[in-house]
Amino acid sequence: MGSRGLVLYAVMALLIVLVGMFQSWNVALQLLNLCLLSAIMSIGVNVQWGYAGLFNVGIVGFAALGGLAAVLVSMPPVAGAWAAGGAGIGLSLLALIGTIAAVWAAGRVVPRPWRRPAMILVGLVGYFVIRAVFDPAVDAIERYNPAQTGYLGGLGLPILLSWIVGGLLAAAAAWMVGKITLGLRADYLAIATLGIAEIIIAMIKNEDWLTRGVKNVTGMPRPVPYEIGLQQEPWFLDIAQLVGANPVIFSSIFVKICYALLFAAVLVVLMWFAEKALNSPWGRMMRAIRDNRDAAEAMGKNVTRRHMQVFILGSAVVGLAGAMLTTLDGQLTPGTYNPLRYTFLIWVMVIVGGSGNNWGAVLGGFLIWFVWVEAEPAGILVMNTLTAGLDPSSVLRARLLDAAPHMRLFLMGLILLLVLRFAPQGLIPERTAPPRGAAVPKPAGEPGA
Repeated sequence: MGSRGLVLYAVMALLIVLVGMFQSWNVALQLLNLCLLSAIMSIGVNVQWGYAGLFNVGIVGFAALGGLAAVLVSMPPVAGAWAAGGAGIGLSLLALIGTIAAVWAAGRVVPRPWRRPAMILVGLVGYFVIRAVFDPAVDAIERYNPAQTGYLGGLGLPILLSWIVGGLLAAAAAWMVGKITLGLRADYLAIATLGIAEIIIAMIKNEDWLTRGVKNVTGMPRPVPYEIGLQQEPWFLDIAQLVGANPVIFSSIFVKICYALLFAAVLVVLMWFAEKALNSPWGRMMRAIRDNRDAAEAMGKNVTRRHMQVFILGSAVVGLAGAMLTTLDGQLTPGTYNPLRYTFLIWVMVIVGGSGNNWGAVLGGFLIWFVWVEAEPAGILVMNTLTAGLDPSSVLRARLLDAAPHMRLFLMGLILLLVLRFAPQGLIPERTAPPRGAAVPKPAGEPGA
């Protein structure tokens, strides 16, 4: 990583410590947890863009699929909803599988002049059959106790398992998306992934039988203790007394520390794998494809297949982070999934940190989320200081105070412009020289070359 990277990470750690000292340690630890999750998402995008040059602007969709996995895996099943419409959902799923099989068979059996009309006809018939079974089942499920449930629930399994399922669900979606989009040019790939992500978000917002839609799924289980439970444990009260802390406040801090340790462990494992992959022959091949696709194809590399691999891997990491974020929040709120937070900001993190460098992507995740969170209180403080001598009824004072909450958007644009101007390769650029200790090829014509 180098001395420059170490200094930048030390400054980032100091900033978080200062938040704990001047605001509160609860705020600092919550900020740390969200920085860790942002760093994991940045790694996922860096794998796609920094390794292979894939411009994916559908990140929000894969993060939402991770959140959906947390609900489907960890929430307990709603017995009444299953009794009301579970059989209909199962039958509609079987009808969907049968329709797909029938369309495939029609494409193989029917003679060529009638093949396409036959496939369309079979698909239409299957669609109406599916809706005839699916719609009544959905209505019955959503009518069952809609104030508290109104959906099928999940499997009631440990929440940590949902992190793995979130990655797998996002990887499966990436495979389907990749089959459609990876043959497209970069700008068309961006448009296609953005549209597919919006479809995923619309589904999560509107399919109440699956996710409760905008009514949100709350009360999700935790992988760490509850504060109220800790406050009743003698060992915890002894620790709180030992450090001289209020048990109520200390319980919240302790829970956030537990989350931070879990998230940091996942980040360390991902960084180890990402660095191993980047410095392996596979990683060098991916960068060669990124730098010159035509030359890689001329050397016999299957570029589309390699793009599919890296697209699935990066999306799986984003899905994993999405499940972890839902776990931290303790609820699934589909209305919060927007491209500004889960696509634009993640891209800014990768660009500012340094695309192609995993350490840079992690630093960008920490820095940009820190600025995003702290810009609003800092903006209010600055505006209050600047307008302290103005008349309280001044129009200028009112305008400046109203603009304070929007400082974060201004700062994001300013940071991005400054980095692109003065450090276009990011704060920690991609390492292009051979690793230390590696054999350097000798120029042609020298002995031993």
